[in-house]
Amino acid sequence: MRIAAFVLAVFACVAGFGGAAQAQTYPWCAVLNMGDASYNCGFVSREQCRASLSGIGGFCQRNPQYVSPGRAGPRH
Repeated sequence: MRIAAFVLAVFACVAGFGGAAQAQTYPWCAVLNMGDASYNCGFVSREQCRASLSGIGGFCQRNPQYVSPGRAGPRH
C-alpha cells in the first residue's frame, strides 16, 4: 500500500510540472505539386524551404497564418 501511495504521489508531482502545449507556426511554407497541392509550413527561412525542395520541385511561399512575435494578432 505504501508503494502505491508513493507512485501516486510521484505521478501527481510530475503531472503538475507539465505546461500547456501550443502549436508552433513558422513563416515559410513549401508547396509541393503532386496532383493536389501539399503544404509543409515548418520552415524558419526561405533558404531552408528552398533547400528542402531542392531536387523534388515545388515552391516556397509565406505562411499566411504566421504572426511574428513582435506583432499583435489580427483584431476581430
